[in-house]
Amino acid sequence: MKIAVNYTIFAILATIANIGAQDITVRFYQGSFDLWVSIFIGTGVGLVVKYVLDKKFIFKFVTKNAAQDGKLFFLYSCMGLVTTAIFWGFEFAFDTIFDSKTMRYTGGVIGLAIGYFIKYLLDKKFVFVYR
Repeated sequence: MKIAVNYTIFAILATIANIGAQDITVRFYQGSFDLWVSIFIGTGVGLVVKYVLDKKFIFKFVTKNAAQDGKLFFLYSCMGLVTTAIFWGFEFAFDTIFDSKTMRYTGGVIGLAIGYFIKYLLDKKFVFVYR
């Protein structure tokens, strides 16, 4: 149960980092593809935050060196491709349907919640298993 609570807290923190980075991006950049740029930057920020928290506190995984950490991050990122598609799908759908920044972020939060649940299962089975 402790893992589920901590994972949820970390997912919320990564979600805040993601949406916050998106909001900061659109405040400073309103050019071509501003939606895409903000989502890409937010996704990157959320990915790094979540990786660090998951590795250290959820899976208690200690890497031996930078090369192993790089490989682990690569695997972690690959597992995130499917879940990122879920997140982006919800965010773009809400943006298209409601044409509102608030609803776009709401869709993003819903997509992230679903994606993080699936990501935990994938990471547990395929990423944080090699010592």
